[in-house]
Amino acid sequence: MKIHRIYAILLRNLYLFRRSYDRLADSFYWITLDLLTWGITGVYFQSFSPESQNIVFMLISGVVLWNLVYRTQSDINVSLLEELWNKNLINLFVSPLKFSEFISGLVILGVVKAMISLMFGTLLAWLFFHISIFSYSIHLVFFFLSLVLTGIWVGFMISSIILRFGTRIQTLAWTFVWIISPFSAIYYPLETLPNWAQYISRALPTSYVFEQGRNLLLHDQINYQMLAVSFVLNAIYIVGAFQFLKSSFRKVLQKGLVKVY
Repeated sequence: MKIHRIYAILLRNLYLFRRSYDRLADSFYWITLDLLTWGITGVYFQSFSPESQNIVFMLISGVVLWNLVYRTQSDINVSLLEELWNKNLINLFVSPLKFSEFISGLVILGVVKAMISLMFGTLLAWLFFHISIFSYSIHLVFFFLSLVLTGIWVGFMISSIILRFGTRIQTLAWTFVWIISPFSAIYYPLETLPNWAQYISRALPTSYVFEQGRNLLLHDQINYQMLAVSFVLNAIYIVGAFQFLKSSFRKVLQKGLVKVY
């Protein structure tokens, strides 16, 4: 792989982001709305039980951290869709650009946008509710890494499906990640879910992150073995999703790139 070609893909999408008002709105509007909605809801619930000081923090941190998954996944998928909408995929791959370089550029873009989203959400949480998710201290780094990795493999999987079946199912780029959100135990303990749903949750890396975040918040301790499980699951899913993505791209090459439009 050549660094300058990866950088070119990253730069192209960053320029597009800067000049695209719908992308700017998508990146900052939804997290602002979610923070206000869940934050005000938390303040209201806390008014019934003033001693429950952690409820607002739990909801706000859940919004900010979950947005890492959505932001990473969404930017990988929307960047691919942008090439399909503009019928530019053929132009990219008649150049010396390799598929691995193209995907690497999209992954870096997703990580960069996730970092921007984290900083923006953290700032809003402090301005609106005087809450800092940096209270998680060094553990915030592990939470960030695990959730971004989840966003990457989800992005790979959705990109694979879009390449195989075309832009007629492009809505998955915005909706699929929310299907797994109820099973990720973002705002509530895993035990509150039905037994059948708990089995699904234990197969998702995100549930371990949010469970340990609550464990740290409520009990000032963390089970590192459970946190390690999230990284192991992410590693397995990333390898599988990337193989699926490569297989989908080979199918596209066999059909001709134009077939995915």
